[in-house]
Amino acid sequence: MSKKAQLTTVAGGVAAALGLAAAATMHTASAQEGMEKCYGISLAGQNDCAAGPGTTCAGTSTIDYQSNAWKLVPQGTCTDIETPHGNGSLESSNGRVPG
Repeated sequence: MSKKAQLTTVAGGVAAALGLAAAATMHTASAQEGMEKCYGISLAGQNDCAAGPGTTCAGTSTIDYQSNAWKLVPQGTCTDIETPHGNGSLESSNGRVPG
């Protein structure tokens, strides 16, 4: 494969990746309308992004119902969601985990 063909292939891959990232960002923004963060309701590894100290992003919670890990839920439903450790919360408990 010529250098020109290689560069074209790489450039095309980069453009596709940037396009996918932009589409994901727009989808996330539109998905958040009418939604709220609900802490302490996700199962291990099923949280949405930014689960607090010790985690990096989506899918990084380490235990079920981790109190600093959140999921997006429809607005007004969080505190009605029941777990074995109580109801969902609109605020993080800064890493307190169920006991």
